[in-house]
Amino acid sequence: MITLTYEYKLIPDDAQVQVIEDTLSVCRSVWNFALRERKDWLSSRKCDINACSLEKEYIIPVDAPYPNYHVQAKYLTEAKKTSERLRSVNAQVLQQVLRTLDRAFLDMKSKKLGFPRFKNKYRMRSFVYPQMLKDCVKGNLIKLPQLGWMKFRKSRDIPEGFEIKQARIIRRASGYFVMLSLQLDVNVPDVPFRGHPLGIDLGLDKFLATSDGQLVNRPRFLDRLQRELKLLQRGLRNKKKGSNNRHKLNRRIARLHQRISDTRKDWHFKLAHSLCDQAQSIFIEDINFISWAKGMLGKHTLDAAFGQFVNILKWVAWKRDVFVAEVDKNYTSQICPNCESHTGKKLLSEREHNCPECGYKAHRDIAAAQVIRNRGIENALGHGVSKNVCGDGLAGAAMSSKESAKQKLLSVSLRIPR
Repeated sequence: MITLTYEYKLIPDDAQVQVIEDTLSVCRSVWNFALRERKDWLSSRKCDINACSLEKEYIIPVDAPYPNYHVQAKYLTEAKKTSERLRSVNAQVLQQVLRTLDRAFLDMKSKKLGFPRFKNKYRMRSFVYPQMLKDCVKGNLIKLPQLGWMKFRKSRDIPEGFEIKQARIIRRASGYFVMLSLQLDVNVPDVPFRGHPLGIDLGLDKFLATSDGQLVNRPRFLDRLQRELKLLQRGLRNKKKGSNNRHKLNRRIARLHQRISDTRKDWHFKLAHSLCDQAQSIFIEDINFISWAKGMLGKHTLDAAFGQFVNILKWVAWKRDVFVAEVDKNYTSQICPNCESHTGKKLLSEREHNCPECGYKAHRDIAAAQVIRNRGIENALGHGVSKNVCGDGLAGAAMSSKESAKQKLLSVSLRIPR
């Protein structure tokens, strides 16, 4: 089963915009009411049996069931009979809000995330239609429940054979968007390891370095527009909360943030396609980018968005039939890729790798990328590889005739250009 998500920008008229905003408002009310109900039930069970709170007490019957999704969905069905506001919204849309809240409570325990929060009118930005008609897209028109036919910018065609399963409407600073979930019932085998291998080392000095010797500078998306963003955010101090001027200024700030985000994502996609053009197998480090973002360079780490780039690279590689795997990140900058000897720790100011054993010299990040490549080949083949697997003729690479023949045989089997 293949599941794809295609995003398009909607072009709604004034009546459709009003329906979308009303739907978001009702979804926000359902979310807040359901969350308040769950919090009250949990608070009523926290007090001791023989003691009462000095501030407030939640009095809920002992036999009252925990308000999970099924209980709240039943209450929602009964409430729709008496509430005209709830009846104005598609029933499945409101059920998806309760499902999302239930999933948030499950993730809070399993993934150790924070407690779900109440949403104001700015935080509730999307809702889902879980079922769609078969012929809901005709040209640049899409038919949505309660919204009817709506224009959208068809930036790319929907692949043949895929069926539209659901649609999510999203409100952003630059307008309204629809995310279509497409499914095709077919089994796709995993991409095998083959062809020219490429190791990638990520960092802050250079965004990435490849084992082929390419260095990519880190673009500073936020730094370029930080002065403009700072001036706009400073103006919020003089705006009264809830005023129209404050709302307009917040929208300008949101559009600027989205501009930064869109530019960053577009650059990530272009870089991922460029890397897939260079190799048939790519190896990256298994880095925990969350811990990176907690350091003193957290701002620059978040601006580079390494985690987003890795996810985009895996997605682009899967579409283009390129093998991608993660390898152990430890000691990649302390091992010589030519002779595999341990060269010791390097300071951040040391930007060159100089092996005292074999004399191999290279840029520090390029040498680390070559170590990553060698580790990836070793893991993919299931056994060790000979020294300097892709670096014949390098300084200090003195091999016997038997090792040279083995090297040539390995290079031919991997189709590595020499």
